[in-house]
Amino acid sequence: MSKLPAHLNHLPFPVIGSPLFIISTPRLVIAQCIAGVVGAMPALNARPAEQLEEWLIEITETLAAYNAAHPDAPAAPFAINQIVHKSNDRLEHDMAMCVKYKVPIIITSLGAREEINAAAHSYGGVVLHDVINNKHAHKAIEKGADGLIAVAAGAGGHAGVKSPFALVQEIRQWFDGPLALSGSISTGSAVLAAQAMGADFGYIGSAFIATEEARASEAYKQAIVDNDSDEIVYSNLFTGVHGNYLAPSIRNAGMDPANLAVSDPSKMDFGGASAKAWKDIWGCGQGIGAVTKVQPVSEYVAQLKREYAAAKAQLLTHNYT
Repeated sequence: MSKLPAHLNHLPFPVIGSPLFIISTPRLVIAQCIAGVVGAMPALNARPAEQLEEWLIEITETLAAYNAAHPDAPAAPFAINQIVHKSNDRLEHDMAMCVKYKVPIIITSLGAREEINAAAHSYGGVVLHDVINNKHAHKAIEKGADGLIAVAAGAGGHAGVKSPFALVQEIRQWFDGPLALSGSISTGSAVLAAQAMGADFGYIGSAFIATEEARASEAYKQAIVDNDSDEIVYSNLFTGVHGNYLAPSIRNAGMDPANLAVSDPSKMDFGGASAKAWKDIWGCGQGIGAVTKVQPVSEYVAQLKREYAAAKAQLLTHNYT
């Protein structure tokens, strides 16, 4: 049994919504939290930087009002994702805002820094760090992260290549803290499978793109619905970091998904050029084959809960003695 800090203990449902670059806004985050899953967004989605404070006020006040009206069934906490990379010149400002508004969960990506973890801990916040291998997992915990997000093969956007079975079992050999699993999870049965493997939470991104509250184009949402894992391409061309993308968006940009160039990782950037790339080239994971329609977050999470319960019940009907 994992040792879970207060912000992650007794969640209404064991799912963390992945922070979706450009797509996640307070509307999506609030809907996710009220539905019972951790809602998350990248700090960089707030542009200009001053907008982040406005968004944090909106999220914290809306969830506080909801919790006051529903003391017996409060919303899940929310998370802000910080890109810890040298190209992010907003990191200090954005983290100061998170401290000011006591953001419950900080998700760090593309770099682990002790001072970021210390800033979150100064007010009782929890830090979860994205990792794609066991080596990075050790470094993140050594630098003070509280928990890990194992980004396995098939995850949307920036992703690793490790099997979730390998990645989770290697981490669990030495780490008993909070662990979320990312990679092709879009159903309630997949959430249960992640827990059976040793993770505490399923980490879901792509399926939330196909919700009414997501700030994605209708074409993007419909592409999630219309395609499956055969249309996912793994490349580092667009940001310098390997990630998974929808092939139709690559074709629409005039490129051949089967013949993409290799990018120079040293040119990785998360400013305007990267934002444009993510707007035109659609990040997406391999789990979209299970997404059959665009629907409100509340309906999708309710579906996840039904599938989760059904999968649990089905397991109980088998005798594995």
